This record gives sequence, C-alpha cells and structure tokens, in this order.
Amino acid sequence: MAAPSDMEPLAALSLELLPTDPLLLILSFLDYRDLVSCCYLNRRLNQLSSHDPLWKRHCKKYWLISEEEKSRRNESWKSIFISTYSDLGRYIRYYATLKKAWDDLEKYLGQWCPRMIGSLKESVREEDLDAVEAQIHCKLPDDYRCSFRIHNGQKLVVPGLMGSMALSNHYRSEDLLDIDTAAGGFQQRLGLKQCLPLTFCIHTGLSQYMALESVEGRNKYEIFYQCPDQMARNPSAIVMFITGTSYLEWFTSYVNKVVTGGYPIIRDQIFRYVHDKECVATTGDITVSVSTSFLPELSSVHPPHYFFTYRIRIEMSKDALPEKACQLDSRYWRITNAKGDVEEVQGPGVVGEFPIISPGRVYEYSSCTTFSTTSGYMEGYYTFHCLYYKDRFFNVTIPRFHMVCPTFKETNPNEPAVDEDEDSTATDDTEDQPRVLDIPEPSGHCPHRS
Repeated sequence: MAAPSDMEPLAALSLELLPTDPLLLILSFLDYRDLVSCCYLNRRLNQLSSHDPLWKRHCKKYWLISEEEKSRRNESWKSIFISTYSDLGRYIRYYATLKKAWDDLEKYLGQWCPRMIGSLKESVREEDLDAVEAQIHCKLPDDYRCSFRIHNGQKLVVPGLMGSMALSNHYRSEDLLDIDTAAGGFQQRLGLKQCLPLTFCIHTGLSQYMALESVEGRNKYEIFYQCPDQMARNPSAIVMFITGTSYLEWFTSYVNKVVTGGYPIIRDQIFRYVHDKECVATTGDITVSVSTSFLPELSSVHPPHYFFTYRIRIEMSKDALPEKACQLDSRYWRITNAKGDVEEVQGPGVVGEFPIISPGRVYEYSSCTTFSTTSGYMEGYYTFHCLYYKDRFFNVTIPRFHMVCPTFKETNPNEPAVDEDEDSTATDDTEDQPRVLDIPEPSGHCPHRS
C-alpha cells in the first residue's frame, strides 16, 4: 500500500457531475429561504430550485394551499408561493396557524351555529391596517394583523363570536371587533393607556383589551378584562384579569376549545362554560355533571368579590326502568372558600323548579355563587322522590367542583387622574351607543344558589 504522501489527489467534486435525483432530494429538505438562496449560486442549482414539486410542500405548509385551489388558480406551485409571499410574507410565521383556526371555526359554526357565519366580515388590505396604525400612532402586532387579513372580525350583532353567558338577570355576548371599530375604541386615558379593544358586548359594554405597549404594569400584547379598583385612591387604577399573552395564543386557544366541544352550544350560540371531566357523579341511574365560568364583569378584587356561574346537567340513563322515574324535591349545598370557611345552603327545588327525571331525559340549569376569596368549591346532593313509590326518597350526589379566579394584575398609574369623559372613545359616533368601558358595578351578592 502506498504511503499517504504518495497518494494521488482526489479529483475536485463538481456539482455538475452530481446526478439530478439526489440533488432534488437534498433540496426537498431545505426551507423556502434556503431554496431561494440556491437560485443565486449557479445555473444548475437555479434550474433545480425551480423544480415545481419542491414548492408544493412550502405552499401547503405556509399558505395551506390545497390541490383543488392550485388547479383552480392554474398556476405552478412556485408562482403561487411567490405571489402569496409578496402579499402575506410578513405573516409567514402566523398565517398557517391562524388560517387553520379560522377554517376550523367556520366549519364548526356552519354545523352548529349557522347564523353566526353571516356576521363574519371579509378580510382587510394591508393599507387598511397601515392606516389604523397611523390613526392610533401605535404598531399592531403581526399576529393580530394577520388574523384581519383572513377575517375582519364580525358585525356588532348577537350572538357574538367570542362566546356568551346568561343568568336570569344578566346576559353577555362578546363580538370580535372589526379593525375600524377597534381603532375607534383605542384608549389613551390613564389606567388603559395604549390599549386596544378586541371584543365588545353590546349589553354590558364589556371588552377584552390588548396592551400595545408595556406601560402601567402591563406586558406588551397582554390581553385582559379590566375591572375598576374601587378602593384605590386613584380612580384610574384598575385590575386586569389576564386572558392571553398574545393574540395568536388567545385566539387559537379559544377556537380550539370551541371546535373540540369544550364549550356547549346553547340556543345557537357558544357558551363559555368550562367542564372538568372529573366533575361527574353517578348515583344509581342518575348522573350529575357540572361546568363553571368566571364572570369578570360582576367581580371585584378590591373589595374581594369573585362571581362564578355554574351549569348543572342531570341525566337519567336511557336503560333505566320506567318505574325509576322521579322528581327533584330539594337541594343541599356545602360551599367552602379558600380560607376553609364553610357555608351550608338547603332549599326546595332548583331555580324555582321541581324537575321530573325519567329514563333518557336530561335536565339542565344554571345558577351562580360568589366568593370573598379567589377560589372555592361546592358539593352537595339533591333529594328525589319516586313517582311510582311516592314514599320512597333518595339522595343524588352532586360532585365537588372547583372555581378559580383567573390570574390578575393590579395597576396604579402614577400620573394624576383625568376626566374620563374627555379621553375615552366610544365605539360609535352615535350618542346612545354603549361605551366600551361602561361596565356595571358588581351586584354585591349572588341572586341564588340552586
């Protein structure tokens, strides 16, 4: 064997000598940026990088372009990618995620809440979003802008896209604001400086806001419900119940909850009750399950008053014998707050009714409770009597269910207070339009615990 020093030098590996198929395979693993860079290296890579099937993966990954849409557009995959990138390129990190969320939501609404589809608005142009930034003198986050390139929110109608909540004397339904209405409600007043409303409830005036700058104790792009601090010396001080850390996280997590059935559909609208799968108890043939919701618009941190509503489902198995039919007589609740303080409540019926339960029948109702602590739980039982054996009574367990206030932050603007009427902006020029910030005072008590 020849010594290493005697070995002849290897011939330089030429790109031109490499076969096409292995090169195409290598190029298929490149991201779109690297694929574009290859176009500028030499003639052969330029030709290979323009191989149309290479761009199919990128069109599907970043723009969700289907085979059907490609056929309809009658363009190559590469030209579709380039033309879409020229329009939406700044959103390439967010577009596929938000487009899928919108597509999933529309498909779900079409099946379960069809009248809500008609309230969605078409997309807006880049120029429209740029004009809003110029109007409010603040930059909009790209994930927020991207969503509006898909759908410009919805009309101010009921029911709202972002969920409803109803009690006997209270109703909330939140619309996802279009960009112009949101810009009209942009805040510069103390307590809500540089905050943009994302949602609006026509009935309560409640909004969820997004902070466009890190001011007054907020993190940039944080999303929250605002609640007045009734005990602060500065009337501009508020408490924020945090609902999201970015628009992308806020919107997609909500949509995921909707389309996976996490929120019930009641009267053709989305109700924001959260069901814990462990909150189910079966006694004989009767099953009781519970879902809960926190109501920020009726809550207060100072003074401590946390308002929760719960929805209870009582169902008798369809396989139960007919003679198992029964009627609810009374309820018993054991209510415990975070300090361990216990309150017991007992009374006839539920919400003024004495429902009859028979095989396969479901009875549902909503009620509410308040805590002076940020969390608490309830448990108890219903007393029923048999319809066929009227002297036979039995108890049905209500599973323990917990209620927890969302994370909140307190703000205390250092600047002196200003007249709210001079700085707040209504969502419409009409004088009788509810103001974005007109939130009812907490009621101070719960109407009933049923």
